[in-house]
Amino acid sequence: MELRKAIKAASTGTIAPIYVCYGPESYFMKQLIDTITEQAIEPEHREFAVSKFDLQETPVEQVIEDAETLPFMVPRKIVIAKNAVLFTGAKDSGKVDHDVDRLAAYLKSPVDYSVLIFTVNADKLDERKKIVKALKDQDALVPCLPLLGDDLTRWVQDRAARLRFTLLPGAAEQLVLNTGGHLQALHSELEKLALFAGDGGQVSAQLVDELVARSAEQNVFLLIEDIVQLRLDKALTTLHELLKMKEEPIKIVNLLARQFRIMLQVKELVQQGYSHQQIASQIGLHPYAVKLADGQTRKYDTAKLSGILSQLADLDYRMKSGRIDKVLGLELFLLGLAAA
Repeated sequence: MELRKAIKAASTGTIAPIYVCYGPESYFMKQLIDTITEQAIEPEHREFAVSKFDLQETPVEQVIEDAETLPFMVPRKIVIAKNAVLFTGAKDSGKVDHDVDRLAAYLKSPVDYSVLIFTVNADKLDERKKIVKALKDQDALVPCLPLLGDDLTRWVQDRAARLRFTLLPGAAEQLVLNTGGHLQALHSELEKLALFAGDGGQVSAQLVDELVARSAEQNVFLLIEDIVQLRLDKALTTLHELLKMKEEPIKIVNLLARQFRIMLQVKELVQQGYSHQQIASQIGLHPYAVKLADGQTRKYDTAKLSGILSQLADLDYRMKSGRIDKVLGLELFLLGLAAA
């Protein structure tokens, strides 16, 4: 079941008996669940007409029993079960054994007075499993995947319009970069910007940068930009700001490696004649982020970028094995990068 169709159908009162929401974008899961709840249950009844379970603590057969129990004083109820790892290929870290056959039996004849919703934070389900195949046959699988590229920019601009303010050119892209493109963070920051701008107001990219806290990924991007532009003092200042924010040095190394890996991919694809839009679609980035990464690569050749990635892999190993102080290792890496 495609996410937009599921939300649209639920908003008009057409609600399926079973949903399995999976993917990394929890914002969309919440949006679908909220839409179903608003349509299925009156506000005054939601406190006792919505049941919530954690499948790492509760067996799935107990969830089914709750779904089959007649609702109290309301015509319909909602049963939500999170951490449905049993639908994936991952090893369940919980100590609960699930009777999947009990769930399979329920799928053949679900009750009409309960809406059963499973959620799982996984990019994909294991379609080799019989239970997943059965759910797919019933069109119960709802992927909740991140928005990318122009789709994400349009989503930001659309939300700004609904909040009755305008994002000036470049502001939506800056907002995506500062938040890392996470929808829940974008939603919160847009509401904050709406209060600042007022009804009919305008927000520039500079204002976004002043008002919206940068993600760790964005700070690392700026750190690399300072190195590229030979602003070593500023790069070290950004590094120490990240450390003050309690960012783990090994995480910073991994983020640095991620950004240099993106730069290498962008450089190679640009050399092959790909446009920024095509590159964005291929590697799953926003076109604006690709444009900025392309600008950063111009002072590095492919061999140099590959060498930097090797240095970061070595630094990661030395940090984890205790062969070098983590902060000192990062500082020496940045000094070496600037010297080169």
